[in-house]
Amino acid sequence: MARLLLVDDEPAMLFALKELAESRKHETVLAKTGADALAALEGVDAVVSDYAMPGMDGVQLLQAIRERDATLPVILLTAHGSERLAVRAMKTGAYEYVTKPFDIEEMALVIERALEARALRVQNRRLSAEKAIGRSIVSESGAMRRLIDAVSRVAPKDVTVLVHGETGTGKELVAALIHAESKRAQGPLVRFNCAAIPGELAEAELFGHARGAFTGAGQARRGFFAEANGGTLVLDEVGELPIALQAKLLRALQEGEIQPVGAGRVEHVDVRVIACTNRDLAADARSGRFREDLYYRLAVVELTVPPLREHREDIPALAAEFARRYAERFGVEGVRLSPELVESLRNADWPGNVRQLENMIARMVALGTGGEIGAQSLPAAPAQPAGTTLWEQLDAYERSLIEQALAATSGNQSEAARRTACGLAVSRATKSTEILLPAEGSETPNSLRSIWKEVLAITRSSARATSTWTANGRVTPCSEIVPSNRSCRATPCTSTAG
Repeated sequence: MARLLLVDDEPAMLFALKELAESRKHETVLAKTGADALAALEGVDAVVSDYAMPGMDGVQLLQAIRERDATLPVILLTAHGSERLAVRAMKTGAYEYVTKPFDIEEMALVIERALEARALRVQNRRLSAEKAIGRSIVSESGAMRRLIDAVSRVAPKDVTVLVHGETGTGKELVAALIHAESKRAQGPLVRFNCAAIPGELAEAELFGHARGAFTGAGQARRGFFAEANGGTLVLDEVGELPIALQAKLLRALQEGEIQPVGAGRVEHVDVRVIACTNRDLAADARSGRFREDLYYRLAVVELTVPPLREHREDIPALAAEFARRYAERFGVEGVRLSPELVESLRNADWPGNVRQLENMIARMVALGTGGEIGAQSLPAAPAQPAGTTLWEQLDAYERSLIEQALAATSGNQSEAARRTACGLAVSRATKSTEILLPAEGSETPNSLRSIWKEVLAITRSSARATSTWTANGRVTPCSEIVPSNRSCRATPCTSTAG
């Protein structure tokens, strides 16, 4: 059963179209004007519209629909058939142009063909998304096969899902796969990191705000819920959401309504929510740290992503995929992993899970010169002196990374910067920081300071080129560096962060 939007200012024609569609077991939405049609566009599979209507005509409506969804089939009707009008309609993107009065059976056939074309486009896009995402979700182990099977069962059902897992296990990839296999795959996939911004600003980011709602709100802004309308909203680190905001999230889930900060009206939204957490939310609900009613609302279906140590048999395939990906990104040819290296990777401890494995492979590919990468390329893990902070350890690691890049590129600072930019950006972004130059007067050699400057330039250039980074990440395609505390609106997003 499909959902058809029928648009005509003549009640008799609207009734006839409704009877035709419902006789074929299709659901119908009726509109008398182009403006009404645009307001009712969400969730429809095809549009049948009259051409001659007061205000916005059929071709103008078609143009507006194309701006929102280029794949939605639109069938135009007219009692004044002309070759010129037909050409205009088809050039604008109409699926078909039908002259009134029409034959009922022929009209039914046109509608069915339009719906089949729509379904084929959706299926092709879904398969492409699954292929892209699936390369990073290896399921050779029993644990991962069970998870993927569960995803396949729950994805078509429009219910909220709570995804558990340690940091770096790939929770966001699971959320993206659910979206790609759902009926909402044509809609947006939007990520909101509940821990990325202060609680007092989270409400405005999540639900939007009116102009003048608070100091600095010079213009109204849509929130993440509104941006995800018709699609899926992934709430990452949902356990960190302030308790005061949890009630408003509950209302959005239960009623499908949001109220922007400072606005005197509510907005209706159609959003599927997938929440991700590394916390025990059931325990948090029992202790009062997390609203119990919100927990049950989020956990209609619960999925757990196993840590890497519980599916070590997937490590060889994961490592090979990461090596292929970063060899292509860095322009390094002939990269392959030696059997000894693969065995060492299988036996290693991975407290950072898949993300840690990915970063290590990226590092080895970046520092190599192509060909086989052996076990000797594994980074040493020297003991840290007592009192060394995590930040100091990070600085030492990054200094070592730059020094090795300089050696691998025979002192070519620009090439060393390009190879290390991704690893350094991910390293810092994982801790919600920016890449910073070493302080003036510090004991940092000039060559290292030069590399830092080039890394910073590359990182900022990538951010500007993709127009992707903001405080909580309204983003588009992840072309180069995707920090783990940022969002991705690409469909699908294949960053393994999260």
